[in-house]
Amino acid sequence: MKNYCCAVLACLPLTAFAYPIEVEKQLNGAEVSATTVEIDHNMGAVRLYNYGQAAAECSAIFRNGPETPRTRKASLAAGQSHNLTYKSNRSIIRLRVELTCEPQ
Repeated sequence: MKNYCCAVLACLPLTAFAYPIEVEKQLNGAEVSATTVEIDHNMGAVRLYNYGQAAAECSAIFRNGPETPRTRKASLAAGQSHNLTYKSNRSIIRLRVELTCEPQ
């Protein structure tokens, strides 16, 4: 029984609770894919990849509850990828991202 309790307690730090990231996309004809990443309890990121033939200009507005929205921008050449990161002052419960891309 003692070994069983030690095994259960050893597994507790291995469990992680991820928070949801909601992405609202307006690509406007740009061929860009967006993948979300939870980095830490107070950090998140959106990885952009331009798989089109033309360059694209993208901006993302990150919203986390009552905190001030933060805007991140990136210019993507054809075949290029870029990370847009967000760090919050407190733990993230739900992260909302408004992604807008325009082809150039």
